[in-house]
Amino acid sequence: MIELDDMRLFRALGASRSLAAAARLLNLTPPAVTVRLQRLEERLGVRLAVRGARGISLTDEGQRLLREAIELLERIEAIPSRVSGEPGSITGNLRIVAPFGFGRAHIAPLVRDLHRAHRSLAISLVLSDSPLTAASGADVVISIGNIKASSWVGHYLAPNERFLCANPAFARRLCNLAHPSDLAQYECLCLRENDEDVTHLRFMQAGADGKSASKAVTIRMSGTLSSNDGTVISDWAVAGLGIMERSEWDAARLIAAGRLVRVLPEWRLEPAPIMALLPTRHGLSSRQRLFLDAAKRAFDPAPWHR
Repeated sequence: MIELDDMRLFRALGASRSLAAAARLLNLTPPAVTVRLQRLEERLGVRLAVRGARGISLTDEGQRLLREAIELLERIEAIPSRVSGEPGSITGNLRIVAPFGFGRAHIAPLVRDLHRAHRSLAISLVLSDSPLTAASGADVVISIGNIKASSWVGHYLAPNERFLCANPAFARRLCNLAHPSDLAQYECLCLRENDEDVTHLRFMQAGADGKSASKAVTIRMSGTLSSNDGTVISDWAVAGLGIMERSEWDAARLIAAGRLVRVLPEWRLEPAPIMALLPTRHGLSSRQRLFLDAAKRAFDPAPWHR
């Protein structure tokens, strides 16, 4: 016989990449989770999960059980709102992971508004300079740019170009800067992400219609100043310490205020759209659907295009 605790165990496994991560969600030890999983498999007579070098993966039987567990638990967790006469209320827990700067500027206000509209929904917003590293157990991960990881499904939220920028005084000194390869002559400010100390940029020359009209040029942008925080990089650029590559969502306001100007505007960088990533291991829950719908409304149009 399957019990509710078994369903909760399996939902945690579906939201995690390892038994240890699932154990943290359940406030249990990893050995306890292992034993409970083994007992559940024995009762059902099927293999539900496989442990590998990259963590835990669910078998086909495990995927089916996960879908049943999510649907059942959502119905149970919605009982209080249905009984109280508030059928539109969403309950349970929603864990969102987002980058520091973008999370503070755009996701935190979105969470605030969701909380006001759904007081029974517990929302946890985790900000990280490497969101996928902190993604264990997350219902939604906000990504700046597409990712190739097969364990996540991307949902497009908003467009986001990438610009080279410098403050006006610094830009006036860039008399010899006509091609991306000339960047080596000037001080560049590097946003160090995922423990990388250099940034590789791929440029395409824009045609008259604004679209790419030449073969891509890839250069390595490096300098004596680097940080893993985008806000720090932006502050340094405004202070005239060098050229930075920055997402449109952050740079557009500084350009509009005259604190930064674009450098090499006739060259385009690969865009980095704003994406909401969801685990492929389980279907879309009512909480995830609620967040996605709210996010798509908030970013239509994108705030940096208004």
